[in-house]
Parts: sequence; structure tokens; C-alpha cells
Amino acid sequence: MRHLKKLFALSVAMLSIATAHPLSTIAAVTNASAHHLADALTKQGEMTMEDDYNGDRVVNGIDLTLLKRALLQEEESGEVTDQTIKDIAGSCKLIGRTLDKNDVTWLVQSGSAVECTVTGTKASVTIAGDGNVYSDAKYRPRYAVYVDDELLTDVVMGEPEQTVQLFSGTANRTATVKIIHLSEANNGAVGVKQFDITSGASRPVKPTAKKDLSIEFIGDSITCAYGVEADSQYVSFETGTENFTMSYAYLTAGLLNADYSAVSYSGHGIISGYTNDGSINTDSLVPDFYTVVGKPADYQTEWDFNANPNDVVVINLGTNDNTYLSKDYEGRGPSFTEAYVDFLTLIREKNPDAHIICTVGTMGCAEVYPYIEEAVAAFGDAKVSSYLCATQDMTNDGLGADWHPSPVTHQKSAYVLADKIADALGIPWDEIGLDAASDRTYEVTNDTAAGVYVSSYVNTYDNSLNVGITTGGDTPEAVQAFVSGLSLIKGEYELKLTCNVNTTTEVPYRLRSLADPDVIYLEGTLDCSGGAVTIQKTIAMTGADECEFVFDLGGKDSYQFNITAMTMFKIS
Repeated sequence: MRHLKKLFALSVAMLSIATAHPLSTIAAVTNASAHHLADALTKQGEMTMEDDYNGDRVVNGIDLTLLKRALLQEEESGEVTDQTIKDIAGSCKLIGRTLDKNDVTWLVQSGSAVECTVTGTKASVTIAGDGNVYSDAKYRPRYAVYVDDELLTDVVMGEPEQTVQLFSGTANRTATVKIIHLSEANNGAVGVKQFDITSGASRPVKPTAKKDLSIEFIGDSITCAYGVEADSQYVSFETGTENFTMSYAYLTAGLLNADYSAVSYSGHGIISGYTNDGSINTDSLVPDFYTVVGKPADYQTEWDFNANPNDVVVINLGTNDNTYLSKDYEGRGPSFTEAYVDFLTLIREKNPDAHIICTVGTMGCAEVYPYIEEAVAAFGDAKVSSYLCATQDMTNDGLGADWHPSPVTHQKSAYVLADKIADALGIPWDEIGLDAASDRTYEVTNDTAAGVYVSSYVNTYDNSLNVGITTGGDTPEAVQAFVSGLSLIKGEYELKLTCNVNTTTEVPYRLRSLADPDVIYLEGTLDCSGGAVTIQKTIAMTGADECEFVFDLGGKDSYQFNITAMTMFKIS
């Protein structure tokens, strides 16, 4: 579903300008890599930076040759031996904030991971636990292991060491392996201690390739995906329902094919962490621990920002601050803005070239957003921007533990954030998953000269339109409701729209171009018999256009008409 496109020459005739790099410098490859490159060269698939195996900024036959040689080298069967690989940092790609300590690579933050290819006939990995494995079962660290993108195991760590068998057989195999920390740093880390492999390869464990884009996510429980797998909002927190792979942050990185890092702690904020009584909580502040690997004492080692540069930094904080600010916005808001500016200063110092995107709002707290806008304006950096995230739709999308976002809410948030990042970077983005109706506006017109009388209002809480028709005139066009602000581009959209009518009537509707009202993309008639009526259609756009919905409500007296729950998600 992607997205970032690099400009490469496709011609195999350019072989003479390329300089082949030694095979040892090529990231570990698989048969899937060969198929991807072959498809790219024959224009049957999309070309990416990962197809440039010799790093000369040209993709051609040399890359295919090098890739084949690398595959042959991997598959060459020398003396098969049992090997133990303990240099995790040197053999694997490190994702997120990790720490090498006591011969273990610790995955500290939410989503921290190691990723590599493993070649052999049999392989296993040893996972270590820190002191939190002895905590209450509800608060122990959780991790998952993936092999070739398939979930192999998902574990809440309850012992100091575990061995996970990755694969076993008689045939040689090269598999992509990822071990990822699913819970958050507040509840401890998991460590990768060693790989044990039966293999004839000289380098049986190799790092996967780094991606072109790196995004850092700074946040609270929302970013940690607190309670995302819980059955309802009435369930209390436990690490067994906290899963970073379902977080908007992880999903956003996936949409943009980016590497990522997270710095996130439940209950934390900018000037105050979560507070029950409105008193300030200065024990739970993210800025205090931004420069270290993790807040727990064992992981308060300075993070190397130079070795881990970010292209984008996303700040999603303010929800917990609101428990303090809400007691006196006017008196406390300015101090939040001041602290936010200080945090932006620190982030810019550590990420001098990054775009910084600031947001809040998933769990409400829209009252905090103006103070964030003030901070962004005061900071005065063209590469710092902000937006107000849509509040979770609790009725239709469900909730996680303690009223936290559901998987659907995280997915919706990811689509929007991916679009914001693409805009900031000026990169192509297909907008799949974006709701083109999220910024819709309403208008009602009526033919007053014909004695028509209507009343209408917009409910800003749920962005719905309510129309009361007292006298509707003689024709359907005598009263019209418009839904505009629909910026559509080429592709397919799934429309869902619910109308409520308290009488039996027919309501013609159409989706048309604002520039040329004669251009109709969808039309039909609502057959209303009192109650809710839903439109669910697929709309194909052959190009970009500004559009509006029109509902003809005239020709009938004394009834109520309501438009609500409207979405237009781009699906292709």
C-alpha cells in the first residue's frame, strides 16, 4: 500500500557505470528479495531503495547479479555446525531504543525490536527477562516473535529466560526473524541473549536492511496501545492487552514503510502526569526522560541521537496534562505552553533536521490543543506543525481498557497521521484509509419566496446536521441540504451515511462536482419510512474533484431530517 518512491534508472545498459560492492556489505537477502527485484526491473512491480544492492543509486542488472551471488553464498553448504551467535547488536537490525548490557540486547521501549535473517536447518533464540518477570502476572513484560512475518509466539514473560525454536528441518532455510517488545518500558524490558543455529553459512545471522524513512513517536498510553486488546472499557490495565503492533504509531510506520522508534509511558505528560484530584503530578513527565533509553533505573543510559537520526518526530502528549489543566485552563494553560516550547527546543537539539508534528485529541481533551498551537507558533520553526486528532468514536469503533482507543481507532489515527507526515515531507501518498468526509461542512437552503419555512442546526459534538421542515413547498428542490468539503482524488471510496427521518417520504440525493453541477458521481433516492436509513456505496473517481452531496428535502410538510455518521474512506 505504498508510497515512498525513489527515482532510479531502469536501464540494464547502465552496467558500465556501476561499481560492485563486496558481498559482505550487502544486507541479508531472501528468495523474496530476488523476486521483488526481478519484478521491478521488468516493470511488473514497484521499485524501492531496497532494490539497490550495490548502493550506486541505480537499479539494474548488476544488482540482480549481486543479489544472486549473495543468495548462492547464503545457500552454500560448507561444514554444517552448531553455532551460537551472541553479538545481537552486530548481527541484527535494531529497531527503537535498545540497550546492550550484561551480554544481552534489551528491548526497552514499546515496539523496540531486533530483526534479522537466519540461515540454517535449525534455529532458536534465547529471550531474557529483567526483574519485572517477578511482578504480578498482570504487569510483566510482553513480547512476540515473528518468522517470515508470521506470528510464531506471543508471551507475557514470567521467567528469567526462555528459548523459542524458530524453525527446524532437514532443508536449509533463510527466514526473516523479528523479536519485538509489545508492552511498555513502565513494565520492564525483554532481552535478546543469543541465537543457536545449525548452519553451514559463514554468517548465519544478518541484519535486515534499514528503511529510507525513520519516525520517532513520543507519547503516553495511547502510543503504547494501552488496553487495545481488552474486551471493553470496563477492563483494567494489564500488559496482556497492551500490544504495540496495534498502535497507531506502528501502523503509521507500516503505511509509510518506515523504521520507527517510540518513547512512550502511560500516565505521563508535559507538565503533569495523570492526576485524580487536579494537583500537579511531576513524577510522570516525558521530557525528563527523553534523552535516555528508558525511565526505569536500569535503562537510564543516554540515547545516541547521532547514531539514530530521525526524519520525523511525532509528539502525542497532553491527554494526561489535561487532568491537571482542566481545573484552571486560564491559569495553568500558559505554563503548559511554556513547557511545550522547552520540550520542542530539546527535541530540535537532538533532531536538528527532523520534521516535528504535534497532536492530541484521540481521547478528547481538545481544550489542550490551542495551547499546543500557541507553543508551535511561539517556537517559530517552519518544520514544526500541529493538528487536532479526531476524538475516538466510542459508539461505532469500540473501546479498549479504561476507555482507551480500540484497534479501529488506532487504524483510523494511523491513516490520518501518515497523510500528515507525507504532506510534511512532500512525498507521494495514496491516501488509502483516509476519511474524505472528516472535514465536511453543511448548508441548508430553502425557497422562502414560495412560503417555505425550515430550521436547521449543526451538532459540532458528532458533526451531524438536523433539519426541521415546517413548510416544505411544492417541489423537492424547494428545500436542499448540502454536504460539502469533500476533496476526492482518483480511486475508489466507500461511502457510509446514515439519515434519520421521522415520517414516510422519499428523498432524492446526488454526489456532484462543485465546479460543474452537471457532473454526477452518485445519485439515488432514500426510501424513508420513519427511522434510520443508511447509504452504503462504492464510488469510483477517475480524477480529482471538489464535490458535494445534495439532498432534496422539499415537497412535504412537518417532518425532521437528520444526517449523521458519514464517512468516505478511500479503499484503492
